[in-house]
Amino acid sequence: MFGSLGLPELLIILFIVILVFGASRLPELGKGIGKGIKNFKAATKDGTDDQSDS
Repeated sequence: MFGSLGLPELLIILFIVILVFGASRLPELGKGIGKGIKNFKAATKDGTDDQSDS
């Protein structure tokens, strides 16, 4: 659908993200995404453990 994303495309996306959120909010945004991924992994792991018990 999107093809392969190369370095120029990734730089353009990064530039747009910086414009939208501002450079000062990027670490906060990254921390939030990291916590979300961690919680998602923990929830999927717990869900598979629950299914194997029954």
